[in-house]
Parts: sequence; C-alpha cells; structure tokens
Amino acid sequence: MQQETQKKLIFSGIQPTGVFTLGNYIGAVRNWGILQEEYDCMYCVVDLHALTVRQNPTEFRKACYRALALLLATGLDPQKNILYFQSHVPQHCELSWLLNCYTYMGELSRMTQFKDKSEKHADNINAGLFDYPVLMAADILLYNADLVPVGADQKQHIEITRDIAIRFNNLYGDTFTVPEAYIPKSGARIMSLSEPDQKMSKSDPNANATIYMLDEPDVIVRKLKRAVTDSDSGIVFDPEKKPGISNLMNILSSLTGKTVAQIQDECSSMGYGDFKLMVAEAIVEEFRPIQERFKALEKDKQFLAQVIKDGAARASYRALRTLSKVQKRIGLPPRER
Repeated sequence: MQQETQKKLIFSGIQPTGVFTLGNYIGAVRNWGILQEEYDCMYCVVDLHALTVRQNPTEFRKACYRALALLLATGLDPQKNILYFQSHVPQHCELSWLLNCYTYMGELSRMTQFKDKSEKHADNINAGLFDYPVLMAADILLYNADLVPVGADQKQHIEITRDIAIRFNNLYGDTFTVPEAYIPKSGARIMSLSEPDQKMSKSDPNANATIYMLDEPDVIVRKLKRAVTDSDSGIVFDPEKKPGISNLMNILSSLTGKTVAQIQDECSSMGYGDFKLMVAEAIVEEFRPIQERFKALEKDKQFLAQVIKDGAARASYRALRTLSKVQKRIGLPPRER
C-alpha cells in the first residue's frame, strides 16, 4: 500500500460506446499500459457519461463488458491498475451533485464540447450533456488524481476541474488535489481516413473512415486502400499540404517507433498503393495479439466478473474516503456506519 502512495496517481476514463478505434489505441489506451509501470493508475469505463446519448439497453450492456475486455486485452493488469465501471461506484454521482453547487452556469455554458454535441444531437440537448464536465470533475477529484491524460478536445474539462477544486479548497481548506493534464510522451493524433482534417472517431457514420481495434485483417487492408491521400505522388510528411499521406505516416511512426523523417527516407520511392499496404500490415500485426486475447477474455465470464467486482471495491474504498471528507467539510450530518 505504501508503494502506491509514493507514486503519482493517474486517472483516465473511456466511453464504452462503439469499438475502440486505432486513434483511441495510439492516443490513449496503448499509453495506459506503459503508465501502469510508473504510476498508480485508475482506469474507468465511464458508462454514466455515455448516457447523454440514447442507448439501446441490451447493446449498451454488451458494449460495457466488451470495453473492459478490450482494455485487459491490450495488456492492462488488474493487479497493477484499478479497472472498474463508473456506475458501480455511486460516490461519482454523490460528489457530482455536491460539486454542482460550486460550479457556475456561465462556466458550463462556455464549454465548447457542449456546443458541438448540441449541434450534432439537436433533438436531445439534455441536462446531463450540459452537466457532463461536473461529473467528469467528480471522477477525477474523487481519487485526488495528480495527472489526467487528455487530448486537445478535453483540455477545457481539466481547466474547469481545476477551477472547481481550487474554489472548494479556498472555501474549506485543502481537500482536493488540483490535477494537471498529462501529455503522453508518444502517440500522434490520428485523423480520419476519409477526411484527414478531422479526428478519427468511433461515431463517424462512414465506416471506411475509421479503423476499429476488432476489425478483421482484410477489413483493415480494404479501408487503407480507400484512404484519402493526395493528388500528387510522393511519401512526404506535410500535414498542411498533404494531410492524408501525413496521417498514414503518423500511424506507421506510432506503431513502428520510426520517426516520420526515417519513414520518408525509407519510402521515398514507394507508390501510394504499396505504402498503404505497408501501413495496413503494421496495423494488422499490432492488433493481432490483442484480438486473440480479447476473444479468450470475452469467453471467460468468471474472470471478467471478478475483475469488475474487485475493481469496484478498490475504487469505492478510495472514493468513500474523499466523499466523507467533503461531506464533513461542508457540514452534512455524518453517516452512521
């Protein structure tokens, strides 16, 4: 236990909707496996956050289990990390309500993700979507996380989390750790195969735009063949003028460890078709062992159930300590235990 407290704590969450993409893998999930050796890590399947969009209950439940199995398949060790479902730790919602009372409407109305998602889901602009950042703040502050791995689209959420923590600490004394954004040492931002100026997304309606971690090899090859490149030839890294081929070079660089400069030198005489095939083969080989482990884990219901139970118990133990401290600070009557 002492070893855990000596390490900085990293918290991160991922929504279970859809199958994780190549972008999710390179930008986040793969790095989680690296971080588990250096940090005290908590990784949460944020199923409550996913409810801001209407879900089919049966499919959603399956997606939650699939997400957990896929995280384990990438190499996350449930002994080294705490892996759990957000909905299995009720303190997330309890703290979220308390933090609502220390968050201002103006702050939430300025969140760009709320504006963007409201445009995409104009028929379902619900209070949960508006309040999403407060639940995210509760996720992080509940465990006094030191660091939170984030992409560019989540930086605002870290900023408001820090603002809420500082505001509460100023009122009631040192209660929450004020988290910092963690920028991974490696992992490029992976773009859509069909629109390389847009981020690769699980929810993209164009299936050919996204590589999913569970795509079969022939599907990966077919999608890469259809990937948008450029009108001229040449394997040259230039995100502004050649975003398509630059995206493919970023993918290959992330999977092989070679720099884009090395790839450019080695592949300078190669045509787009051959280069696309090279990238496809690198993706297939990266995902092959993960897919094999996933298939085995998905069948091992007993093991998954134990991971889920243990993860929730370990997370709840930590969460309850923080929630009790917050309740005491603001003057709520103590619970008899």
